[in-house]
Amino acid sequence: MDAFDPSAAASPESGIFGLPHEEHDARVVLIPMPFAATVSYGGGAEKGPQAILGASKQIDLYDLQHGRIYEKGICLLDPDPVLEAAHTQARLLCEPIVRRGGAGADDAEAVAAVDAAGNLVNAIAHALTAELLLRGKIPGILGGDHSVPFGAIRAAAERHPGLGILHLDAHADLRVAYEGFRWSHASIFHNVLAEIPGVSRLVQVGIRDFSEDEMLAIANSNGRIVTHYDQEWRRRMFTGATFDQLCKEAVAALPDAVWLSFDIDGLDPALCPGTGTPVPGGMSFAEVAHLLHTVAESGKTVVGFDLVEVAPGKDEWDANVGARLLYKMCGTALRTQR
Repeated sequence: MDAFDPSAAASPESGIFGLPHEEHDARVVLIPMPFAATVSYGGGAEKGPQAILGASKQIDLYDLQHGRIYEKGICLLDPDPVLEAAHTQARLLCEPIVRRGGAGADDAEAVAAVDAAGNLVNAIAHALTAELLLRGKIPGILGGDHSVPFGAIRAAAERHPGLGILHLDAHADLRVAYEGFRWSHASIFHNVLAEIPGVSRLVQVGIRDFSEDEMLAIANSNGRIVTHYDQEWRRRMFTGATFDQLCKEAVAALPDAVWLSFDIDGLDPALCPGTGTPVPGGMSFAEVAHLLHTVAESGKTVVGFDLVEVAPGKDEWDANVGARLLYKMCGTALRTQR
């Protein structure tokens, strides 16, 4: 770092955000997970990590909220070719099933193969995350669709029993084996709550697209799921509540150890038009930055995070927004370390 100039243009051979760090000298280690087999509308999220890497080199490194985020070190690992192959094979099996509206009786073999690919993704994410946590690193999963952080969340909950999750999304993601796939992107938090007892609470923000069954799951969770519906937040702001007040309410419900799980479609879709399932409404970039600032000032500790569903479109806009949100997430996690 002695020779590194944070104000200079990024060199072609530099790492994420134009930084020179490698895994051994980076406090934040990002794990690319180019897997998006079960996406059910638009595609392309498997290309998110590579697109974000390219766009990240245009970001100025001094951040008004968090200062010199880069100084503690951030690196992006190389993508695992096993994951890339698993995505290609599983997506070929998923596509015809998704077009028909879900799995039928004749699809058992294909569904089993897709679920096996999901098991592989979970195992890889768990092993990498557990190792990084053991070494005192902050892991960040870079998807891919929203199924990919399951194994990482499991590792974090094993390391930090009672873990809380702050979930920014347009969708509740509480469906049971959506379209027949156990590890569907739409089932991530049903799976987390059903299979990871170390997660004590899920706090959801930005939610505006959900089934009645998901709403009932929230209502019957005995407070384990706290959902802040986007429309309800807007109604409260229209009648006098401040956005700062709403953020503080959401963050106050989290335990001390927090995992951030951010689906890019939690933002206003003008900021992420290429994402697979965009929904009108959502947060502005400034609002998400303030939510993250609230986390950073709360006294809680962000032990890891994921950013998913960034799907590059015809230009670099989605990747540009994703890279900037990722940098804010890195800064938030670093600020909360004690």
